[in-house]
Amino acid sequence: MGDTSGVPGGGGIMRLMYDHRGNVFPLAAVGLITLAAMVGGGVDMSRAYMAQNRLQNACDAGVLAGRKAVANRGFNAAAQTQANNFFAANFDAQQQDVDNLVFTPSSPDNGNTVEGTATATIDAAVMQLFGFDDIDLAANCSATMSIGNSDVVMVLDTTGSMACTSAMSSSECSNYIAYNGYDEDNHGSDSRLKELKDAMKSFYSTVNTAAMGGNGRVRYGFVPYSSSVNVGRLLDPSHVVDSWEYPSREAQFITETQQNQVGWIDPPTVTNATEYDNYWYGNVEYYGGGTFRRERDCTDGLPANGNWSNYGSAGSPSTNTYVNYAGQQVRETTTTTRESRRAYGCIYSSYYREYYRAYQDQRRDRNEVRRETRNPRYETTTTRRFDKWIYKNVTYDTSRFKTFASVTTPTDTNGTDQTSVWEGCIMERSTVSEPNFSYNTSTGWSPTGAKDLDIDLVPSAGDNTTKWRPLWQQISYRRTTSNGSTGTTANQSDYGRHGSNDYYCPQRSKLLSTMSQSEFNSYADGLFPSGGTYHDIGMIWGARMNSVDGVFASNVTDEPANNGSVSRHIIFMTDGDMAPNRYILGAWGYEFHEQNISDDRGGDIDELTRRHNRRFRAVCDAAKAKGIRVWVIAFASNLSSDLQYCSSDNSSYTAANSSQLNQAFQEIGNVVGELRVVQ
Repeated sequence: MGDTSGVPGGGGIMRLMYDHRGNVFPLAAVGLITLAAMVGGGVDMSRAYMAQNRLQNACDAGVLAGRKAVANRGFNAAAQTQANNFFAANFDAQQQDVDNLVFTPSSPDNGNTVEGTATATIDAAVMQLFGFDDIDLAANCSATMSIGNSDVVMVLDTTGSMACTSAMSSSECSNYIAYNGYDEDNHGSDSRLKELKDAMKSFYSTVNTAAMGGNGRVRYGFVPYSSSVNVGRLLDPSHVVDSWEYPSREAQFITETQQNQVGWIDPPTVTNATEYDNYWYGNVEYYGGGTFRRERDCTDGLPANGNWSNYGSAGSPSTNTYVNYAGQQVRETTTTTRESRRAYGCIYSSYYREYYRAYQDQRRDRNEVRRETRNPRYETTTTRRFDKWIYKNVTYDTSRFKTFASVTTPTDTNGTDQTSVWEGCIMERSTVSEPNFSYNTSTGWSPTGAKDLDIDLVPSAGDNTTKWRPLWQQISYRRTTSNGSTGTTANQSDYGRHGSNDYYCPQRSKLLSTMSQSEFNSYADGLFPSGGTYHDIGMIWGARMNSVDGVFASNVTDEPANNGSVSRHIIFMTDGDMAPNRYILGAWGYEFHEQNISDDRGGDIDELTRRHNRRFRAVCDAAKAKGIRVWVIAFASNLSSDLQYCSSDNSSYTAANSSQLNQAFQEIGNVVGELRVVQ
């Protein structure tokens, strides 16, 4: 800068103008204001950002909960309440220091998609100095069901107690069945089975709604069970034995030989004879010549009797056939001629003591008889007469029976023939009688040898122990001898035979397949109650039908069109505990005779039950080890420790009534349907 000393009046003033040392003070003042706005805005925006994130998360949680609560009644008040409750649980307005908080859940399609909007305001802390009093917050969210690929096998208890209502106690149910059998229509309200059918249909609707518009695949399989399962039509015939030894009976006959007359021997022996009969005597007339003291005087000089001569025919020849005392057939042909004559004689009078001469006119029939005599002809016949039954194990050819052809066996009344056709229920393949069973992925089955439990074992062509056996009701009989040995009796009523009360075959099982609502409903409507509870046989086949390595692998591993992975589920529904009966013809035959589960013929029913439950648990472990999620629903009964053990984590339910049963199926459907946030 130049010298200012010569500038008029500019000595002090000009020095001040051109002196730069004081400029920092106004600049600093302006900078402080700007810095305050930046720091204050950052603080307020950070508060707003955290509140916004919390608001979005709460909005998402609310619509997720609302969609999960959607049942067959759509997005109703209960579902809205659930959405509001979850939003409130995830966003505390006071903690977040917001005002005017509003959350509005809704559904444009009655529950398939649940949408939500959330708004609030947050007071500015610093920015109020600059004219900004509050900051608006807003979040939009939406949740829906979407389907990937899911295979669902429903293992359904269709035992006799399913004919009862869910409100009946165990004793009330037993009494109902005792009086009504398995009729599910006589108690005046819906049976457990009818309520199950409704819940199944609602489950399908939930999952099907989620699948609409997507490319996911959902397949359903079914295993109704009681004391056996009806899987015969699902099996390759080569996986079923061609012959097997059944507890049965053989008719015993007595052979009798006898001669039976079957006709007469020709030619006959012919004889001809003249025979007389039908004599007629006329009145006695005196003949002249006086009286005589002696008979010889009277007879001397009497005329000789006249000769018999014809006086007319008696009619046409007659024929008569009869069997004589010697058993011969006699055929008589008689020709009759009538004859007459006059006969003379003496009559003695005791009063006068004298003889008188007299005559009499006589008549008779002369029969010319031709007799044809035939001796009888005999044939010797041998007959068999039913005597008694021998009850024992009998080997039967099953090669035709297993094809569902009609087969005849001599097992009906008194050893007569009866025909039978296989319904499709099976007896399990070979096993070992052990008190405990287990399965883990490292060591497999323990103990080994239980081919009935192995869900992946494919039958071998030459090994009948690996094959299944047709459950053949018509030829199967239990024996009543106390030690189970072969019994003999002449009275078959002494021995309990098979019958409707100890043989039960449920509805046919169905392999995994896609189904329309009507197809699904039709199958559900076909379920019927009968028989006792064997959880192990149901679980064995539920796992087999969902195993990628077993006998149905080609069906299970059928790749979906979208080439995506497949989630696998078993829904195991029962209304009671395991209840084996050693006298029922079931999946393990008559356990009293077979001794394939318990060596004491099942005499200790508690031990028999425990052994079946051990098998049940082991199969559940095998299923879960294959990545199958096992859902268990205890309907109108307690969730036993065995049922709880069988289920996957967080996958068990207790349903006391139809509403809770439906809710359980809905919650499972939500998982199968893959509930997720889409916005």
